Amino acid sequence: MTTRIDALDVLRGIAIMGTLGTNIWIFTDPSGPAGLLALDGAPGAAEAFLRFLSNGKFLGLLTLLFGVGLELQYRSAVRRGLTWPGRYLWRAALLFAEGLLHYVLIFEFDVLMGYAITSVVVAYLIGRSERVVRGWMVAAGAVHVTLVGLLTLALLTGTGGGTGGSGAETLYTHGSWAGQVAVRLQNFLVFRAELVLIVPMGIVLFLLGSRLLRAGVFEERGAALRRRLAVAGLGVAAPLNLLTSFAGPAWFAVDRYLLPPLVALGLLALVTTVVLRLKGAPGRVRAGLAAVGRTALSCYVFQNLVASALCYGWGLGLAARLDGLRPWWVPVAWAAVCLLFATLATLWLRRFERGPLELAWQWAYQAPWRRREAVAPRA
Repeated sequence: MTTRIDALDVLRGIAIMGTLGTNIWIFTDPSGPAGLLALDGAPGAAEAFLRFLSNGKFLGLLTLLFGVGLELQYRSAVRRGLTWPGRYLWRAALLFAEGLLHYVLIFEFDVLMGYAITSVVVAYLIGRSERVVRGWMVAAGAVHVTLVGLLTLALLTGTGGGTGGSGAETLYTHGSWAGQVAVRLQNFLVFRAELVLIVPMGIVLFLLGSRLLRAGVFEERGAALRRRLAVAGLGVAAPLNLLTSFAGPAWFAVDRYLLPPLVALGLLALVTTVVLRLKGAPGRVRAGLAAVGRTALSCYVFQNLVASALCYGWGLGLAARLDGLRPWWVPVAWAAVCLLFATLATLWLRRFERGPLELAWQWAYQAPWRRREAVAPRA
């Protein structure tokens, strides 16, 4: 059990760092998020390859791990005799509120809101029969593939134009933080349109993560399953994903939402195998990754806040100042931010059991039941 939990912590840490590996290209673009939405040109070969290394893969990995976490919550509730989903719905509501605040105050492409919506759906499915679960996975997967196909067709035929505007660069290079908040509120439906793809994909990956945990993928007995996942994800899906990375902006949806989740399965298998084979006390790298994994929510919000302060005009404005050094300065910025929050997470956990946002989360999660327990003796 300890080794399996260690593997999950390391995987979460890698997933959090990997999501920054994708988002850092948005922060370092002088046009900000509008540069991603514009889809008006292909990056150079070096940048395309660097983006390929992270784009969508760690979003898929993080989504799988959310499914694993939901399965663990379900097991805990069953073991304690609690009604399911019961309290878990309050957990989902808190996750949605956290995501909404994160979206409004920090980052346009928050994933927490999508995970909250997905978790409510999956919470009612996770304890059902294999037949019901498989049916939902097939249906949600079909919806997801259809949406990706329609979007790709629209981009290939030129009917799915971008949304980048002439004022976008000014907003992110010279605009204020309050101005960016106002734009997020005004363009809520545009920036949150990604949820249309995130939710059906999330249903599939949440349920798949749950079933992989039950199949023993994080245990020694799951060695054969991990080999199959590694071959499919890293041997088949990754080379195809490399091709779509150079195929042009019209293949954006396939390149981010279709092939990367398959690559994520291979990454999950590979990292788990490596962690299970490691013996003795964790080294600095493994301990740092595990610390990030244990404070995943705090690190996810913190990395986006720091990247905003480094890159946008209301902070240091490095996106505009260093634009001539793209793409080479971008991975350096990613590594620096990762090193910062990994170090802070390690130091924080020397004194506390949870990260700062995790502690606030735990307090808010328990608050309704603490009040009930306090009122009950008086009654």
